[in-house]
Amino acid sequence: MHVQMQNISPCSVEMAQPLFESEEPLLSEEDTKEEDEPEKDAKDLEEAEPFCPAGDAEKEALKIEKERMPQDPENCDIPFYVSEFVEREVGVDCDSLSKLGRLIELLLENKRKLEEQVLTVSSEVPKRIQKALQNAEDSKKSLNQLLEKENILCDSINSHLLTSQPWMEDLGILISQVKEVERHLAYLKLISQIEELSDNIQQYLMTNNVPEAATTLASMAELDIKLQDSSCSHLLTFVRSTVQFWHKILKDRLSSDFEETLTHLHWPFVGPAQSQPFGLAGAPNNVVEIYSNFEMLFSQLLKLQTTDELLSKPKQLPEKYLLPPTAPVILPMQIMPEWYLTQVLMWIGSHAKFLDDKVQPILDKAGSPVNARMEFSRALVMLILEKLAADIPCLLYDDSLFCHLVDEVLLFERELHSVHGYLNSFPSCMHILSEETYFQRWLTMERKFALQKMDSMLSSEAAWVSQYKDITDVDEMKVPDCAETFMTLLLVITDRYKHLPTAARKLQFLELQKELVDDFRIRLTQVMKEETRAPLAFRYCAILNAVNYIATVLADWADNLFFLQLQQAALEVCSDSNALSKLQLGQLASMESSVFDDMINLLERLKHDMLTRQVDHVFREVKDAVKMYRKERWLSLPSQSEQAVMSLSVSACSLLLTLRDRLLQLEQQLCFSLFKIFWQMLAEKVDLFIYQEIILANHFNEGGAAQLQFDITRNLFPLFSHYCKRPENYFKHIKEACIVLNLNVGSALLLKDVLQSAADNRSGMISSSNQPTAVAALNELGIYKLAQQDVEILLNLRTNWPSTGK
Repeated sequence: MHVQMQNISPCSVEMAQPLFESEEPLLSEEDTKEEDEPEKDAKDLEEAEPFCPAGDAEKEALKIEKERMPQDPENCDIPFYVSEFVEREVGVDCDSLSKLGRLIELLLENKRKLEEQVLTVSSEVPKRIQKALQNAEDSKKSLNQLLEKENILCDSINSHLLTSQPWMEDLGILISQVKEVERHLAYLKLISQIEELSDNIQQYLMTNNVPEAATTLASMAELDIKLQDSSCSHLLTFVRSTVQFWHKILKDRLSSDFEETLTHLHWPFVGPAQSQPFGLAGAPNNVVEIYSNFEMLFSQLLKLQTTDELLSKPKQLPEKYLLPPTAPVILPMQIMPEWYLTQVLMWIGSHAKFLDDKVQPILDKAGSPVNARMEFSRALVMLILEKLAADIPCLLYDDSLFCHLVDEVLLFERELHSVHGYLNSFPSCMHILSEETYFQRWLTMERKFALQKMDSMLSSEAAWVSQYKDITDVDEMKVPDCAETFMTLLLVITDRYKHLPTAARKLQFLELQKELVDDFRIRLTQVMKEETRAPLAFRYCAILNAVNYIATVLADWADNLFFLQLQQAALEVCSDSNALSKLQLGQLASMESSVFDDMINLLERLKHDMLTRQVDHVFREVKDAVKMYRKERWLSLPSQSEQAVMSLSVSACSLLLTLRDRLLQLEQQLCFSLFKIFWQMLAEKVDLFIYQEIILANHFNEGGAAQLQFDITRNLFPLFSHYCKRPENYFKHIKEACIVLNLNVGSALLLKDVLQSAADNRSGMISSSNQPTAVAALNELGIYKLAQQDVEILLNLRTNWPSTGK
C-alpha cells in the first residue's frame, strides 16, 4: 500500500482525530478509497518529490529536532499522546507505514466494542430504576399495612384501658384505705412503745436505778435509729425530743458524778501524785471505794454512747483528705481524754486566727514561703513526739493503757490531718508507732483483742441469726450475725492501719488480717463438723452462708484501690526477696491473683465440701424414696390410648415430695447463689441416677415409655421450673432417653438402621462416606448428650417392635 508522503515530521503530521478507543480512525474513508486507486497513486507518486532513506547526518538532525520538540500537548499542533502513539507504532521508517491498515482495523474494532457497551449500559439503567421504584412501592404498602395494624392495636388497648379504669380506681381506693389503716396502727404502736420506755426510765430514776435507766434509753435510741428513713416527721420529732430529754438528764447526772470522781483521782496526773497509785495521795482508805465508783460511772456512761452519737453533730471533715469513716470517741473518754494530745489540738485551734491574721502577713512581707499555722502545728507535734517517745516505754507492757494510748493517738492523728490540715509529709505520731518494738506490740494487741472478739461473737446466742432476717430486700445473702461482725472487725482494723507511713508496715497488718480470716475459717469448720449429722439444719446452713459471705466480701476487697496498692507493694517486696516463683510474681503483676486469693480458695473449698455434703444427704433421701418407683412394671403398663387421662405414677409420689420439701427448705435457709449451686448439683445427680438405675435397668413397652415421659416432663421438671426457665436442660440424660423410648416404631426402626450403618462404618465393613449421618439423625431428634452406643442400648430396651423381628 502506497500513501502520499510530503516531508513527514513528528510535529507536522496532521491527524483528523485521536487514535484511541473512542477516537476516529487514523485515515478517513476518502483516504482509504485513494489507496484502492492505483492510477491516482502512481500519478501522485510521480508528482511527489523523491523520498529516500536519510543519511547519517539527516538522522542526527532528526534526532536533535525530536529532542527540541516541545512535550507539552498545549504547545504542540497535535496532542502529545497522538504523537507518542505514531512514534511508537510507525516511527520514521517508511517500511512501518505498512502497519497503518492493521492499526485502523484495530481501532475500528475498539470503537465498535465501546459503542456496544454504551448501548448495553443505557438499556440496563432504566430496568434497575424501575426495580428500585417497585421496591419502594412495596415498602410503602408494607408500611401502610403496619400503620393500620398499629391503629387497630392502639384502639384495642385504649378500649381495654377505658373498660378496666373503673375497676382499677375502685381497687386503688380500697388498697389505699388498707395501707392507711396499717400505717395508723403502726404509728400508734410506736407511740405506745415510746411512752412505755419513757415511763420505765422515769420509774428507774425515781428508784435511783441509773444502770437500768441507761439501758432503757439505749433501747429507745435504737428505735430512733430504725425510724430514720420514715417520712413521719412528727413521729421522728417526738422520738428525738424524748430521747434528748432523758439523755440530757442522765448525761448531766452521770457526768457530774464522773468529774467529781476524776477530781478525787487528781486527774490528769501532772504533778508528783502521778507517781502514786491513781494519784490518791493521803487517802489510802478510800482507794477501793473511789475506784469502784469510777468503774461504775464509766460503765454507765458507756451505755449512753448510742444516744450521744445520735444527738451530737458529727464533725464534718474536709472531703479532699479522703479519710475513712471512724467511730466517735466513747463518751467517758470524751470527759477524760489524753490531756496533752487534747491540749495540743486546743492550742492549734485557739491560735489559728491569731496566726493567720497577725503572723502570716509578717512572713509574707518578708518573702518567706512558710505557712504560719502549719509551722506552729509542726512545732507542737515535735513536742508531742518527744513526750510520746518518753511515755510509750512506760505503758508498753500494760495492755489497757497501751491500747488506750494507741486509740488516742489514732484519733489525734485523724483530727490533726482532717480538721487542721496537717500535711502528710510532716513528722507524725504514726512514725513513733511504726518503730519496731512499739509496732510489734501494737500488732500483738490487735491480734489479741480480735481473737477475743471472735470468741465472743461465736459464743453469742444470736451468732447464727441474721440481723435482717425479717427484711427481705436487705437479707439476700442471709448473713449470720457472727460473719457480719467479723467482717466489720476486719474493716475496722483496715481503717486503723491504712494511714501508716510505710507500705511494709501495712503489709504486716494485712498478714494479720489474713491470719484472722484463716482462724475464723478453722473455727467455722470446727462448728460445722459438730453439725454434720444434720447438714440440712438451720445452723449448718448458717455456717455455709457465713463462709460464702466472707469469700464474697474478700473478693470485692481484692478490687479495692487500697488493697491493689498493697498488692503492688507486696510484688516489689517479693521480687527483691525471691520469696515467690516467677509464675506467682507474674500473676500478681498482671492482677490475675489478689492478696486474698489463698484465703478465698480455702473458703471456696470449704463451701464446696459443705454443699456436696448437703447434696449427698438429700440424694440419699431421694434414693430411699425412689425404691418403689424402680420396681414399677414398665414392661406391662397400658398404652396411652388405653387410658382416659394420664396420671402420675403412685410410686413416684414419694420421690417428688422428697425433692419438693428439701428444695423449699434449703431455698429458705441458703442465700440465692448457694441455693442455685445446690439445686443444680442435685439435679445432675438425680438425672444420672434415674437414667442408670431406672431407665437402663428396665425394659419398656409403649405404655411404660409414655408413663415415664409423663412422670418426668409433667411432674419432675416443673419442680425445678421455679428456679430456671428450662429445667430440662439440667436433666439431659433422662430427657433424651424419653425421646428415644417414645419414638414411633417407624422412626425407631430408621434410627436403628442408621446407627447400625454407623457402627459398620467404624468397624470398616463398608465405606465411611456416610459417617456423619448418625450424628445428624440424633441431633435432628434433639439428642445431643447421649452417645450413639447409649442410644443403641435404649433402642434395645424397647419391646414394642413389629413382629418381623426388628
